[in-house]
Amino acid sequence: MATKVYIVYYSMYGHVEKLAEEIKKGAASVEGVEAKLWQVPETLAEEVLGKMGAPPKSDVPIITPNELPEADGLLLGFPTRFGLMAAQFKAFMDATGSLWRTQALAGKPAGIFYSTGSQGGGQETTPLTSITQLVHHGMLFVPIGYTFGAGMFEMENVKGGSPYGAGTYAGDGSRQPTELELAQAFHQGKYFAGIAKKLKASSQ
Repeated sequence: MATKVYIVYYSMYGHVEKLAEEIKKGAASVEGVEAKLWQVPETLAEEVLGKMGAPPKSDVPIITPNELPEADGLLLGFPTRFGLMAAQFKAFMDATGSLWRTQALAGKPAGIFYSTGSQGGGQETTPLTSITQLVHHGMLFVPIGYTFGAGMFEMENVKGGSPYGAGTYAGDGSRQPTELELAQAFHQGKYFAGIAKKLKASSQ
């Protein structure tokens, strides 16, 4: 049976979604892995989103908490709000209480990717504080460490991401993920999928 990797994200302006798309490509490049994109529900009204200049959502399906246990591994992506996970994604995690009670996600590998507005805006605090969500579910956090190689040590150009996972900078919203940031996202998907596949094989 194929190893199912779900890439679950929230993206207001599209930056996290671009990372998610590359992560999916990376995960799907691993033989025997099925990768699928999901969005979490929006919590803001259309009128509010319009005033914030947010573009329409893509046609990626909306996930419910009950669909999470179907995955063999989960990659979770979100923008930062004041150095923490965005409220929309936190609201989704808050709705997973029934899964916590039954420990339906315990033992599953999980990774994190993210977007911030600036270099000091939470490229490390966001994934670091988000790990608590995984811990309470008994999930296995899979960071990328320095497996991306030389790309982790880029100093000439601004690059998001960290040993915790792939990342990008949105700036005022006009900046888009760079080729290097997208390459890191692809790497995370591929690296994570390989680990999820091994874990599934070892449990059978």
